[in-house]
Amino acid sequence: MDTELLSRIQFGTTTVYHFFFVPVTIGMAGLVAGFQTAWVRTGKDRYLRLTRLYGKLFLINFAIGVATGIVQEFQFGMNWSQFSRFVGDIFGAPLALEGLLAFFLESTFLGLWIFGWDRLPKRVHLACIWIVAGATVLSATFILAANSFMQHPVGFQLVNGRAELTDFGAVLTNPVLLVTLPHQIFACYLVGAGIVVAVAAWHLTRIARAGKEREPVERPEQDMITGPSTGSGIDEERATFRTALRVGAVALLVAGAGTFISGDLQGKVMTDVQPMKMAAAEALYNTEKPASFSILTIGTLDGKHEVWSIKIPRLLSFLAEENFTAEVHGINDLQAQYEQTYGPGEYAPNIPTTYWTFRLMMGMGIAAFGGGALILWLTRKNRDPVTTGLWGLVWRFGPILLPFLPILGNSFGWIFTETGRQPWLVFGLLPTKAGVSPNLSPTEVWISLIVFTLLYGILAVIELRLFTRTIGQGLPVLDAEPEDEATDRPLSYAF
Repeated sequence: MDTELLSRIQFGTTTVYHFFFVPVTIGMAGLVAGFQTAWVRTGKDRYLRLTRLYGKLFLINFAIGVATGIVQEFQFGMNWSQFSRFVGDIFGAPLALEGLLAFFLESTFLGLWIFGWDRLPKRVHLACIWIVAGATVLSATFILAANSFMQHPVGFQLVNGRAELTDFGAVLTNPVLLVTLPHQIFACYLVGAGIVVAVAAWHLTRIARAGKEREPVERPEQDMITGPSTGSGIDEERATFRTALRVGAVALLVAGAGTFISGDLQGKVMTDVQPMKMAAAEALYNTEKPASFSILTIGTLDGKHEVWSIKIPRLLSFLAEENFTAEVHGINDLQAQYEQTYGPGEYAPNIPTTYWTFRLMMGMGIAAFGGGALILWLTRKNRDPVTTGLWGLVWRFGPILLPFLPILGNSFGWIFTETGRQPWLVFGLLPTKAGVSPNLSPTEVWISLIVFTLLYGILAVIELRLFTRTIGQGLPVLDAEPEDEATDRPLSYAF
């Protein structure tokens, strides 16, 4: 394999791995803030216990996610120096704002939230986690602004072979960014809601299997919050996790609906700015008017012609143009148009990859949405999880899979977005092969790829062990009486 292919494999591997953590951080931050808001407004301990349980999972993910994100910065200079030179003037502003503003807000107010329990006034402490939640969205905004420039370059001029920024406002109002941001944020909350539901469902199933007469399972070690227990028994534990389950399921439905609506809008914009990507997503080889939506398409091995397919008539025309009779351009016609515009070359992305990742992205999202609806129906009228028969199997194994559906859906969506843009790094301006570092050897890329893979494997084991251990410990035990805020005591970690 040559340097370009190895560099693409390395960047794709490290970015997909990092992208496992990003949706969890964004989604969990908002949901933890929601639980804490419910506690501040109602004073009910169950919301505080949920805040601290899910807050600890959020912190574990945030810490490891930051570590994996640092590698991305290095790769721009190591593997993609020509790309960095080309877009450096464009990327400088949004990436600087991401680091100096968004990450500054995240890290500062997250620190205040961690160490501010019983030290800051309740509402000030609550404001800290909401600022963290807002900063995660702000961070996503700046990152997506840079990525949207790669999808649809705006606000620049070419000077001596470099893209120089002329209108930062145009970069921040890029139509691709305006539709991608809400789609990504809703998808992140789909992930966060999936984790909330999975943890709650697992504990409810455990409680149901143990029986109502059994006392709560002893935990291997107590939370660092000291003091006598509130005396909450198995009924309170069940009610608390039931609250989390229902809230998480509703969040799955809301986030799922938002993802579908914003995804439809995103598809229309991408049809305008990158018609080849959307044609590849449908394996639409020939221009159709009206165009049918592909349920299953099989093409030739060279990816240039359709062999067999199952389609829904006129649906693709409506999805692309909001008109059941609109024309949608096919891959073969677009290839001819691109050759006239950009010269000879292969301008179609890998069709099987774009076609299937597009469907896996949608399928995972729909399954997560359906999981939320199913859980709400199964737990209607205060019903407990069923522990026998078919539904018993669903309760035992379904919740474990639920968080992975939107996480994988996010990853497949990212792979589709970046693969569908090929052969361009910056669409219409910079081919991928022109962005790789000229003095980098395949051996050097192999070494860094192996090192990153081993490092990420170790981090994955650490994350999973910390997650499973925290989930197994269950709800934290609270202080019976809040300590005097004026008490002079050393600063301590609140979780």
